Amino acid sequence: MPPSRPPYSAAFRTEAVELIHTSGKSIPALAQDLGVSDQTLRNWQRQAAIAAGRGRPGDPTSTEHGELRRLQREVKIRQQEREIRRKAAASLARETL
Repeated sequence: MPPSRPPYSAAFRTEAVELIHTSGKSIPALAQDLGVSDQTLRNWQRQAAIAAGRGRPGDPTSTEHGELRRLQREVKIRQQEREIRRKAAASLARETL
């Protein structure tokens, strides 16, 4: 497994997206210069467009995406709690018989 890299700072991402528009270089060439993958740079560009209100209809903003992840974690916790209660109730029912 390749070593993981720390996440890039928001300032680095913003500057990289600006370079896409101002440098005149292609995304693959710019990505190679910056040391990131082409797809990473495209993802940053798409997310910047969404944040600026130029995304496709229905694309979640960073805030909405964070809220969605938080809610998904909460649902997972609730499901685990419900499963624990179900098993405890079944165990108690067996003990009383």
